[in-house]
Amino acid sequence: MKFISWNIDSLNAALTADSARAVLSRKVLDTIIEIDPDIIGLQETKLSAKGPTKKHLEILDDRFPDYDIVWRSSEEPARKGYAGTMFLYKKNLKPLVTFPEIGAPGTMDLEGRIITLEFDDFYLTQVYTPNAGDGLSRLEDRQVWDRKYADYLSSLDEDKYVIAAGDYNVAHKEIDLAHPNNNRQSAGFTDEERQGFTNLLDKGFTDTFRHIHGDVTGVYSWWAQRARTSKINNSGWRIDYWLVSDRIADNIIRSEMVDSGPRQDHTPLLLEVNL
Repeated sequence: MKFISWNIDSLNAALTADSARAVLSRKVLDTIIEIDPDIIGLQETKLSAKGPTKKHLEILDDRFPDYDIVWRSSEEPARKGYAGTMFLYKKNLKPLVTFPEIGAPGTMDLEGRIITLEFDDFYLTQVYTPNAGDGLSRLEDRQVWDRKYADYLSSLDEDKYVIAAGDYNVAHKEIDLAHPNNNRQSAGFTDEERQGFTNLLDKGFTDTFRHIHGDVTGVYSWWAQRARTSKINNSGWRIDYWLVSDRIADNIIRSEMVDSGPRQDHTPLLLEVNL
């Protein structure tokens, strides 16, 4: 089976806006369509609490006619039009869909950050992990989130093997970003966040990209929009992942970044696994 995960950074903009960036986003969607994945996970959809509009659904149905759609959006008292996730899956698939809450701090559980699909033999779950924030204002809450999320994934793994995707908002190792020495106290590369990801993997999960590609350097999934030359110079971070239960790591066929052309921000990730 083939899976795609992508932090789309506003589904509405990607589907309906006329900006140059929106045009680039639609080209990325075209690339995803050509790959013909069985399941697509989208993070940071930024939809209203009511989810996609009628227009959004019409456009999605036109672009992805063979897929069913489920979503979860940020709900009050959490911020409006914030975070949010969505799955598109082939109509022949009939998963049980859940929208887990993990006992996270503040409004994190209400921000639409996790959706899980349960199949006969495995779970497929996606996450949009909270950012530690400007000035690391949310770092303590982020550490609690990391522990709660690791416990949640571990609980799934006790039942069936797990395939997990998403924007984890952490570059795990120094080789996962272009300039580690300049970012020791940056959100996404603090010792605390990196240790949180190590703790997650230690619960029985494999970083599929590293499993396939070893310690290759210079391969990233995110380039800052604020720095106009970040992608041209490949000054990026690898903060998006496909994880699997250790016991199926050898079933991985491909785990790689999808070429998103000149579009900065996140690029989609492809996982192909023998199920």
